[in-house]
Amino acid sequence: MTAPPATGVRSATRARIADRTLRTDRWWLTPLLTVLGLTIFVVYATIRSFVRTAYWVDDYHYLTPFYSPCVSASCVPGSSHFGVWVGELPMWIPLAFLSLPFLLGFRLTCYYYRKAYYRSFWLSPPACAVAEPRARYTGETRLPLILQNVHRYFFYAALVISVINSYDAIVAFHSPGGFGFGLGNVILVVNVILLWIYTLSCHSCRHVTGGRLKHFSKHPVRYRIWTFISKLNTRHMQFAWITLGTLIITDCYIMLVASGTISDLRFVG
Repeated sequence: MTAPPATGVRSATRARIADRTLRTDRWWLTPLLTVLGLTIFVVYATIRSFVRTAYWVDDYHYLTPFYSPCVSASCVPGSSHFGVWVGELPMWIPLAFLSLPFLLGFRLTCYYYRKAYYRSFWLSPPACAVAEPRARYTGETRLPLILQNVHRYFFYAALVISVINSYDAIVAFHSPGGFGFGLGNVILVVNVILLWIYTLSCHSCRHVTGGRLKHFSKHPVRYRIWTFISKLNTRHMQFAWITLGTLIITDCYIMLVASGTISDLRFVG
């Protein structure tokens, strides 16, 4: 071990390097791809949430996640699985106004997505061993970033919305003659399973299940749940990206079927 400096002798300071970074690899590639990926999803989801067309397939009861739950009088007949709660909505309010704000808050405050847009959009920092363009850093201690701490409450809302999406997937096992399923059902079920995995792999879920326990031996059931969630948590980043893709695929497929562009591949009914 190195002995501490003698009294009155200044300790070594950090190296003064004028270059932004000494890295020679393509460190900028990951932030760039993240910007492109998130931007594509945001643009697509925003457009689809407001167009109000081709989101419901009446024959098979397919409802896109971007419009669930649809509880206003503006929704097309049959798509209001939970009834009509409000009247006609102006065009600037999405039909899924009950779920989209909470889902957006859940994703925005997610620990992985924070890392993604902090680095890629705000360059704070853009990559390891690359200096950020700001002289000061205050972290999440001031408005608006201090609001990131409400992530756990958005997690609770996301659980409820996952239940709603699961119900939508179950209702979709329908055909004009009764029970039936097709390719759309497969897509809906796979999407909702992955959404559950992404939600349950959340850091907040891991903390809720076992974060406050002092003695795991006294809580074997919660310990097993915590262990399972911890394993999922190691893949939280992958599920975050995968679910963005499955949401687009699910919505796009239902849009194509609802608009008559393609026909649903039916297996039964």
